[in-house]
Amino acid sequence: MNINVSESGKIKVVAVEGRLDTTNYNELEAVVTELISEGVKDVVFDLSELEYISSSGLRVMLLTLKKTSAAGGKLILCNMKEGIREIFEISGFTTIFSIMPDMNDALNQF
Repeated sequence: MNINVSESGKIKVVAVEGRLDTTNYNELEAVVTELISEGVKDVVFDLSELEYISSSGLRVMLLTLKKTSAAGGKLILCNMKEGIREIFEISGFTTIFSIMPDMNDALNQF
């Protein structure tokens, strides 16, 4: 898995590439925790290159949502491949998360 963090104004964009599972979920959790501790409130997860997500990865997404909400911010997910979207649908997470089709739509939510 690769994680790339960039910025669009005050919004942090976290691009996740590869597989997000039990072997590496803690890397993403550490990145998110550090961003929130630095005062970041608004985050976009760009999932265009995410190939697989396990329940551990879903837990990190949920943790990020809780942390950004508690800070008065937002978490938006975008660019989901169909297979990833199906995992979110099966888990019931499509009703919990704001999911946008692309980065422009995601950034326009702020």
